[in-house]
Amino acid sequence: MTIRAVVWDVDDTLFDYTAADREGMRAHLASEGLLAWYGGPDEALQWWRECTDRQWARYAAGENTFEGQRRERVRYFLGEPLGDADADAWFERYLSHYQAAWRLFPDAVPALDALAASHRHAVLSNSSIAVQEHKLRTLGIRDRFETVLCAAELGVSKPAPGAFLAVCEALALPAHEVAYVGDHPEIDGRGAAEAGLLSVWIDRGTAHRDTGEPVVAHRITTLTELPALVHADTRFGAPSTFG
Repeated sequence: MTIRAVVWDVDDTLFDYTAADREGMRAHLASEGLLAWYGGPDEALQWWRECTDRQWARYAAGENTFEGQRRERVRYFLGEPLGDADADAWFERYLSHYQAAWRLFPDAVPALDALAASHRHAVLSNSSIAVQEHKLRTLGIRDRFETVLCAAELGVSKPAPGAFLAVCEALALPAHEVAYVGDHPEIDGRGAAEAGLLSVWIDRGTAHRDTGEPVVAHRITTLTELPALVHADTRFGAPSTFG
């Protein structure tokens, strides 16, 4: 089968979210006088990451709204029962520092360029349209994608098959003609594979919980490997040089 479209995750796939979050939060905590609260900057940043992971899991499970998970991240991090307005204001101050640190990975634009003439492109993210549209425009790549779909508006999030099938429907393509590229071996890799897409895991070395399950996606370590993979349309059970 021929792959006609590539659908992309954004954070830690095209955009270096981990570095931006770390740099932005460090700058924010310094401005708030909080770097030493948890024994030092590394400990404070680790606690922020734990708060983020915990509240994002609740949001992904449908237990909170997108805005609500942001507020709860702040409340857990500070250990204070802030009202919505105060939590929102604190998070907005963090966002200003976070956005100042936004960068694409060096291999992102070359990969998009290499596939621009041969494949259609879209985005499927577990974030919200407002967040990812703004991010993609700020980073200068929004015009690369026909459509951007996000869990907050879809009402279903990765790794549920419905999320992946929704973007296939938006492209008017069957799942077997679509490749999905994401950084998480389970949420992106297994989810896309089980929905019938050609699943590609870009292993950025970002820490993810080890589920003990075997990786079912094609693993690459740089997006420079992607064009050869989608042009070859290597499927499970066929030889692959990408692992």
